[in-house]
Amino acid sequence: MNASPVGNDSAATTTASSSSNTRHPTATLAASILGSSLAFIDGSVINVALPTIGQSLDAGPAALAWTINAYLLPLGALILLGGAAGDHYGRRRIFLLGLALFFVSSVLSTLAPTQAWLLVGRGLQGIGAALLMPNSLALLGANFTGEERGRAIGTWAAVGAIAGAVGPVIGGWIVDHLGWRPIFLINVPIALGAMWLAFRYVEESRDRRPGSRLDWIGGVVATLALGIVVWGLTAAADPSTHHWTIALALVIGLALMVLFVWIERMQGDDALMPRALFGTSTFAGLSLLTFFLYAALGGLIVLLPYVLIRSGNYSGIEAGAAMLPIPLLIGIGSRLMGKVAARIGGRWLLSGGALIVAIGLALYARIDGNGIDYWRDILPPTLIVAIGMAISVAPLTTSVMGSVDADHVGAASGFNSALARIGGLIATAFLGFVFAADANGGMLLSRVHLAAIVGAVSCVLAALCGAALIRAADSQ
Repeated sequence: MNASPVGNDSAATTTASSSSNTRHPTATLAASILGSSLAFIDGSVINVALPTIGQSLDAGPAALAWTINAYLLPLGALILLGGAAGDHYGRRRIFLLGLALFFVSSVLSTLAPTQAWLLVGRGLQGIGAALLMPNSLALLGANFTGEERGRAIGTWAAVGAIAGAVGPVIGGWIVDHLGWRPIFLINVPIALGAMWLAFRYVEESRDRRPGSRLDWIGGVVATLALGIVVWGLTAAADPSTHHWTIALALVIGLALMVLFVWIERMQGDDALMPRALFGTSTFAGLSLLTFFLYAALGGLIVLLPYVLIRSGNYSGIEAGAAMLPIPLLIGIGSRLMGKVAARIGGRWLLSGGALIVAIGLALYARIDGNGIDYWRDILPPTLIVAIGMAISVAPLTTSVMGSVDADHVGAASGFNSALARIGGLIATAFLGFVFAADANGGMLLSRVHLAAIVGAVSCVLAALCGAALIRAADSQ
């Protein structure tokens, strides 16, 4: 569920110039799929375990939000740097490094005796995912050509969608029967299998321009900026936090963001966020639409299972299964909507899809305290959200591709992918206010209603950005 909207196309485009046939196509595809499945599963399975983790480790509202954000923060901030490092040092090498880090951090998370230990493990998982995710797909772009590449990437995307769909269900069963710690052990055999296949069969590839440099400074500053801002937003939900501390954190974080923009301007073509991306209003509109739409979706994916478990007395597996319509309908509808977007452009599909998601989110405000009935209260709005996202995902991909020149398609895809994750990161930070209401007792559903309306407003803003800034000629 945390797969990016345009990640499927990024590596395929950026690695086209260095593509070559591989002697072990099946093993290469299997290694890529297993590696990316780690991030897809881990990004979704943790959501159904939040209530249990909170009780087991005596985690407060802020710490509970950080259980999600400790993973999303390095993933969103470093995914561009991870892809660039693969191009620079070797995609197979960085992919293996990411797998090894994910393996170690999963064991660390499993053994966590305290919440602080768990947050360290989750942060290392996020760094590992930022290294392996872009390079898992880049390996396919480098080792397959023509129609074989298209089939390989299609298989990669399909398995990723399945992993994101079944992750919460499997995680829910494990939490119900074995507790929260074993959910991280799911990663161990998958990581080991991917490492063995990659080390034994995958061929190394790189695409380093003469004189090119990695934008390490930009990556570090972006991570610090996001981390400080997210800490400030999360801490704001804790009444014991001094207001001046929160204000100071937000000011410092925003100042670092300004510094990041300045650094990117100075880096030129080596920047993580090249200036040429924003040469048209269409790309700016797509970026804003992505942020607002995926912020709303990211908040929903975290919040809904939590509410079902805490207020509806749902089991973990029931809460996980409640989200199934979203990935299933996205998988079914994306192929059709991709063809439609190629014919008519993405502007009105994106705006209309975002408005449909807004309607679905607003309907979650109907949940009351007299028992949460899935068929009455949860399924109808979930189906509406799923339909809206199914309309939006494929057109967003094609629109990003068409909004920039050929030399910047890879950077545009990576930046849009990072924005989707950052949107979910910011939304989860604000969910600290909802978790705080649960800790105080009696206020959870009222905060859920407010969160549903805020999410709906976010989607309306996404639709307005799409309608006002996207140009039809740039979105095909």
